[in-house]
Amino acid sequence: MWRDPGIPTDSFYQVRPECTDVPKTKFKIKAGKTLSVRKWQAAFSPEGYLDIGRTLSRIHRGGVHPTIRGEVWEFLLGCFDPKSTSAEREEIRQSRRAQYAVLKEECRQLFPIVGSGRYITAPTITEDGVPIQDPLVLLEANPDKGPVSLPQENGNSENFKSASGNSSEVDALNCVNTGTTHGSAIAKEEDKQVIQWKLTLHQIGLDVVRTDRTLVFYEKQENLSKLWDILAVYAWFDKDVGYCQGMSDLCSPMIILLDDEADAFWCFEHLMRKLRGNFRCTETSVGVETQLCNLASITQVIDPKLHQHLETLGGGDYLFAFRMLMVLFRREFSFGDSLYLWEMMWALEYDPDLFSLYEDPESVNEKVDGSKGKAKSIRQYGKYERENLTLGAKSTEAQLPISVFLVASVLKDKSAKLLTEARGLDDVVKILNDITGNLDARKACTGAMKLHKKYLKKVNFFLDCFGWSHTNAAVTSQEDLTLTYTWLPNEVCNHLA
Repeated sequence: MWRDPGIPTDSFYQVRPECTDVPKTKFKIKAGKTLSVRKWQAAFSPEGYLDIGRTLSRIHRGGVHPTIRGEVWEFLLGCFDPKSTSAEREEIRQSRRAQYAVLKEECRQLFPIVGSGRYITAPTITEDGVPIQDPLVLLEANPDKGPVSLPQENGNSENFKSASGNSSEVDALNCVNTGTTHGSAIAKEEDKQVIQWKLTLHQIGLDVVRTDRTLVFYEKQENLSKLWDILAVYAWFDKDVGYCQGMSDLCSPMIILLDDEADAFWCFEHLMRKLRGNFRCTETSVGVETQLCNLASITQVIDPKLHQHLETLGGGDYLFAFRMLMVLFRREFSFGDSLYLWEMMWALEYDPDLFSLYEDPESVNEKVDGSKGKAKSIRQYGKYERENLTLGAKSTEAQLPISVFLVASVLKDKSAKLLTEARGLDDVVKILNDITGNLDARKACTGAMKLHKKYLKKVNFFLDCFGWSHTNAAVTSQEDLTLTYTWLPNEVCNHLA
């Protein structure tokens, strides 16, 4: 039987010719499977309503054509409601673009490099708010002015001049450090939020120049500066999280897929709504720690022997899986395959209430009391969400993202090798690093789905054995469930496995 071999997609995300060790993209455009431009356009009614159920099914079968990825992702991430008209979406889009312009201008007033087409990689301020007069910052702020001489020991700006003797660069640096106009005196920053934000700007720059550096797209200065601008504005917009390493990997695809900077910002912002918990640190926990605990719980249920082995090796905290969860397998797949993986994940866990949850959470909360699963056709939910509705508790607290099951699936596939060859954590890391470029995105999602279904059935069986239902108030969150499950003796865990 003839099968369509598919059209390669590497040409859509060109790799620099000198980068010869980059994995080839396995994802191919296949007729009848991949969501094409024609099928995408046909999914809308004349008014602009989107048949989301059919769209999700097509994405799960064969991904999204690269030319329409950006606009499809806006729906998958909850930027737009499938039940909205074209006119309503355009109104929202223009409103968001205006809001982004205001945010960016606010940042530019604080730090004039924002929006200038440039970025910085050297710190400009101390933790005490004192401006740092760094020659590197000066060169980055004024790349056409030539080399700069080092400041004298007293650090005074009067002794800080360019090699040409021109002091205009000093005024520019003053402007960068203080957000004031040229010629103003350098002042110590007193606002703690502004200090914290400025402290992150050079770290963003350092990460930007390392992000997807194999792609031709980032050979252009304007694209690097756009990525830096979006991350800088986001750090100011979401002050609780700010900026953390890994965010540049999540944001990079957005500016490649969406031409308008504001659209790319809001698409990234909606992705961060899903993932910000991974980056948010409190006095008692570190971001992704919760998901690592959940991963440990899943592995204990699905493969107790592997879990016990990892604990014996000192890996019971599962920190070796930190990177996979933080940047959603960006480092384990080629650029094109990671995008394919993401859109399949988002299609599988799609909730038709997502837009309302973000824009009007109170209206969604009113429907939670027993009616949520029946408010809409089940086909409007992603397959992963449908399993949560039919097999497990559907509550915000108990929900686990599919990414956790993806990592658990990888561990399950490598279980035999880990059990026989891993004699320390270095061996665990090495074995998992060997999967880079060798994973198949579709198979990975299929494996995660099978594991998810198996996990829910086993957990429900466990709860039934103890006379608890999955709606029992005694088990109100995944954390409670994890703690409860760890009370079981290993013999019971082995029996359930």
